[in-house]
Amino acid sequence: MSDVSPADRGANDAQLVQAALGGDKGAFGQLVERYQDRIFNTLVRVLGSHDDARDVVQDAFVQAFVKLESFRGESKFYTWLYRIAMNLALSHRRRRKPTDSLDAVKENVGQEPVTQQPTAAQDLIERERAEQLQCALLKLNDQHRQILVLRELEGCDYETIGEILDMPIGTVRSRLFRARLQLKEQLQVLMPDEAAKSE
Repeated sequence: MSDVSPADRGANDAQLVQAALGGDKGAFGQLVERYQDRIFNTLVRVLGSHDDARDVVQDAFVQAFVKLESFRGESKFYTWLYRIAMNLALSHRRRRKPTDSLDAVKENVGQEPVTQQPTAAQDLIERERAEQLQCALLKLNDQHRQILVLRELEGCDYETIGEILDMPIGTVRSRLFRARLQLKEQLQVLMPDEAAKSE
């Protein structure tokens, strides 16, 4: 009998993992509820498609459930889960041709949520910028895209990124620096007017 019931919403990740290992399916369900949206949002950025992200999220949770006994608790559960999801996303992208046209980004990712703007024109500009950013992200190589999404969009610290991507912090820093340069170059191609203003 596990010491965490499915109704116990205050349980931490470690307690839920132990309960799930003890046969409590509701405990693993809570872990899914806790992290599925966050991982989905990350994978939409990495893969450029809601459908692909949804498929990979499902696969990631299935794999996490199957491999749960191998989770030693040396890192946070979500870090371990993100690593599984990122590895699956990389495999998925290798099997599919990457999407890099702005029209395809609009179709696959959809409109980005934007803050309330005083005019429709400003709202349209913000959406266009979000679409161009996503298109630029998709032109980066997988490693640069992943690290930018984790740092800039997810707000992960260097240590967490290192754990997720299984690399030393020094490598995280240098790769992030190169990724930012590469993204800037892509944005200058997509938005030359914006680049000229910032110079």
